[in-house]
Amino acid sequence: MSQENKDSKKEQRPSRTERTRRTKRGERTRDRRERKRVEREKSRKKKLLFPAYSLVGQIRANKKAFYVYLVLSVIVIAVLIRSVFLAQWESVYICFLTLLLFLIPPFVEKSMRIELPSTLQIIAFIFIFCAEILGEISSFYVRVPIWDTLLHTVCGFIFAAFGFCIVDIFNRGRFNKFDMSPAFLAFVAFCFSMTVGIFWEFIEFGADHILMIDMQKDFVVRDIYTVTLDPTNSNQVVAVKDIVQTVIETADGSTVVIEGGYLDVGIADTMKDLLVNFIGAVVFSVIGFFYVKQRGEGAFARQFIPQMVGADEEKEPGAPDAAEAKTLPEAEPPSEATAVEGAEFAARGEKNHGGQNHGRKNHKK
Repeated sequence: MSQENKDSKKEQRPSRTERTRRTKRGERTRDRRERKRVEREKSRKKKLLFPAYSLVGQIRANKKAFYVYLVLSVIVIAVLIRSVFLAQWESVYICFLTLLLFLIPPFVEKSMRIELPSTLQIIAFIFIFCAEILGEISSFYVRVPIWDTLLHTVCGFIFAAFGFCIVDIFNRGRFNKFDMSPAFLAFVAFCFSMTVGIFWEFIEFGADHILMIDMQKDFVVRDIYTVTLDPTNSNQVVAVKDIVQTVIETADGSTVVIEGGYLDVGIADTMKDLLVNFIGAVVFSVIGFFYVKQRGEGAFARQFIPQMVGADEEKEPGAPDAAEAKTLPEAEPPSEATAVEGAEFAARGEKNHGGQNHGRKNHKK
């Protein structure tokens, strides 16, 4: 071995100081990795012991929605403490239910692997707060005549968004793609929202007759049209108009007077709820139709449309979408001159590569 090779090996060998520095650097790296592992283990145990901890962390990823969630949760907890001191146990139950319902949006995100836009999350949080705290505890359903109507309209909008997201996930899936048209997607979202609205009316009707409560808010009407009052039993409609007072006598001799008309038991409320649910579903279905037709170009629609997590990662970097691929011009085949130039360039590369290998062999000798 020549002296030059020995000197070069000495130069390449790290000094004792350098070796010590590398050892300490490696120890710091191992310590850092160990700390991260311990933190991940603690976080995993917290998620197992307290599932709500994980869901709150899911909300925290979206700052706007998290701030709204935080403010509303503080208000609910304050109402909860007040209800405990006043011994209003039904209100305490409603407050606990509200805090639990606040975790539904992050639970849907985590379980379905979707991302809810901040606007849609904020609408969901405010809807839950208005329905439970303001509607039930503060009696807004009675004090504000249109309160129930507004909430059912928003409910139709939200569930249309949820149904649209489910179908769009199937439509854009990698293994189970159906290639549904935008009109069909909007129609399915509309049907999903109306189905949820109908089932909710079933729940209200069952709760009123089984639990003896009044979820179907009754209306006082001034006119009724019925065949029940027909004395001839010939299916003739009897009209009773301009009712100003209804007197009800019970079996124990007590009397209940209804001023202003006749008490309609639930049917008017049910039909009104379904009508405004229809309006909310139609509004979102129109938004979803144009969103799918333009595939995410509208900034307004993106505020309400849930997105699949990793939908953009499945596509290769720089690869165009299906709609963009149709508009790209087809690549022209290479000409003969280009092919000849490519062959000459490859031949020169092989010669240079061979010369380098020959030089390395002589150097070794």
